[in-house]
Amino acid sequence: MSSTLETNFISKYSGNNISIDDALRFKSYDTPGRNALTSVAGDVIYNTTTSKIEFYNGSAWVQAGGIDAFLLEYLVVAGGGGGGSGRNNMSAGCGGGGGAGGLNTSVSGSNSGGGASADPTYYGITGVNYTVSIGGGGTAPANGTEYTGERGTNSTFAIGTVQGGGGGYGRNGTTLARNVGGSGGGTGGDAYANLSNNTAGEGYRGGYYTTGSLSNTHMGGGGGAGAVGDDYEDDPRSGGIGVTNTILTAAEASSASVGEVDGSDVYYAGGGGAGGDATTTTGGAGGKGGGGDGDTYGGSGNPTAGTVNTGGGGGSGSSRSDGDGWAGAAGGSGVVIIRYPSDYTISQSGLTLSTITQGTNKVTIITQGTGSVSFS
Repeated sequence: MSSTLETNFISKYSGNNISIDDALRFKSYDTPGRNALTSVAGDVIYNTTTSKIEFYNGSAWVQAGGIDAFLLEYLVVAGGGGGGSGRNNMSAGCGGGGGAGGLNTSVSGSNSGGGASADPTYYGITGVNYTVSIGGGGTAPANGTEYTGERGTNSTFAIGTVQGGGGGYGRNGTTLARNVGGSGGGTGGDAYANLSNNTAGEGYRGGYYTTGSLSNTHMGGGGGAGAVGDDYEDDPRSGGIGVTNTILTAAEASSASVGEVDGSDVYYAGGGGAGGDATTTTGGAGGKGGGGDGDTYGGSGNPTAGTVNTGGGGGSGSSRSDGDGWAGAAGGSGVVIIRYPSDYTISQSGLTLSTITQGTNKVTIITQGTGSVSFS
């Protein structure tokens, strides 16, 4: 490329120093304009896309000085908890709904779980391996066990670890390690009533029995990223709603089979609904964001699982007065979605992912695996 240097005054000092009275301004190009140049080694420009001075080294454009950093937005959702099993030979005692997986995001205008604002702006660096793991949904107990659902597993990205959702309460085998999660599983009983069982900044607590004499027959809906699960007194004990995020449009999310699309919104991390009993026969609905529905009292024994790639909690089983309580359903797996400038290339190992172009950005959707990503 040819250039013209125009100046009114240049002073030469001792040695090799040259002084220019005003600021030195390099020719500005955005990244597509820069790439269209016929360049030779030593050419220097100001890149308006990266807001950095860059020079051509003979084979590639390189940012001058410091590290090669770029805006890296993320949405990280952990696996949802499994729904609890209903009581045996009891007219009361549905299982608690599974809690949604924890949710963190840095996308401006979107919220993290539990009412938290989006995380601060994050910058990625080329040549660094970022660990990624996608949390699986927690499993559900079998018929007749009266067990608590298992916690969802954690998801990991550069920001750290996001907690899997808590398992929905069942009378037997309950431990805090199962019930507490990114969003809490629906709870019940003396030991677990009034338990704040969510992780701050990731999700809300599960529902519990709030009035009267405490009993391990009273369970609630699983907590969601956007709201608490319904308490036992609520009808019909639905799971807490998830939160919306704009890192993908509704059309992009539908095509990639991630999140729960509702009109132009995409929800993630809804809590699982509690099952029915003789007091409230209808099972609670799963929270928007992939939460599974609870089973109907004396019904089919078919609560629905949390939806994959949403972090939704599993629906719980119902109680039965004439036999074994119905089993709960598994939680949905989580997802990690990242957005970065389109002039960067992503590499990975150990992961299942896809990448789309979104204007001047790329968006990579990671749905399975444990491994790493890097950028060049």
